[in-house]
Amino acid sequence: MTMTTTAPRPATYRGGLRWWTELPLIAVVYGLYTTGRLLVRGDVGRAVDHGIAILHLETALTLDPERWLNTLFSRYRALGIPADFWYASLHYLVTPTVLIWLWRRRPTVYRFARTWLMTSTLIGLIGFTLAPTAPPRLLAGGHGFVDTMAQYGSYGWWGGDASAPRGLGGLTNQYAAMPSLHVGWSLWCGIVLWRYGRTRFVRALGIAYPLGTALVVMGTANHYFLDAVAGAAVMGLGFLLTRPFLRAVDRAREAVAARFARPARNVPSTVIASSRDAAPAEPLAAHRSGQRSGHPAVPAQRGVRPPARDAGG
Repeated sequence: MTMTTTAPRPATYRGGLRWWTELPLIAVVYGLYTTGRLLVRGDVGRAVDHGIAILHLETALTLDPERWLNTLFSRYRALGIPADFWYASLHYLVTPTVLIWLWRRRPTVYRFARTWLMTSTLIGLIGFTLAPTAPPRLLAGGHGFVDTMAQYGSYGWWGGDASAPRGLGGLTNQYAAMPSLHVGWSLWCGIVLWRYGRTRFVRALGIAYPLGTALVVMGTANHYFLDAVAGAAVMGLGFLLTRPFLRAVDRAREAVAARFARPARNVPSTVIASSRDAAPAEPLAAHRSGQRSGHPAVPAQRGVRPPARDAGG
């Protein structure tokens, strides 16, 4: 999409989208996330079983790079500490920044992109609730994973509860490994930056950010490889559902607007009758001019000349 010099100002595309309509949507998603976290709390055993099943499946398919990455990150501090900062912060900074950038610079695509992100997030929350999954770092020590967030916790603000600040571990769902929304959101950011970025640097960020996030979530033992694949699949499903969802919302909005629209005011019949009975403007003016001259006004008729006036009169 290209914006010409004669195109309307970006604000004209935002329509009824305002910050006071956007924030409630975020609050609803967070409320649903909190509900899912409360539902999973009492089902830790099933979450651990799901994590072990995923690990066994990856081993059988020889698709378990998280083991090698976790060994690398836990052995070398120069890799593990930046990865922990990446996991604990960028997820909450980059996505809102891209949303704001779309709002200001690409308002014509903001509504679709925002709805795509929200729809995919809701799908992920359904997955968290129906199939809670323990991440590799919460499996028993015999599986060989090291929790790098706890290992390097003294270097950051997080504690032993994933990316939550110390003392606030209860605010996060630690058994939400499948699918990985870290990967899903970063993929959304990458596609948006690649599609609508104008410079090579921005487009390069669109490639590097999701790839780096996938490596980080596995190396820190917060997600399995199949979690990352599921996160990408969730974003794809959300993309396919976004356009039909927006059409349904628009139809519902039009139906509500038509239901509560004010009927047009009817013109009183007495006004219409009086306007029809009113004398034409020209005969009335001729009648008044005849009164001033002392002669009655003679209506003009087609093909008939008015009588000549007496010269002596």
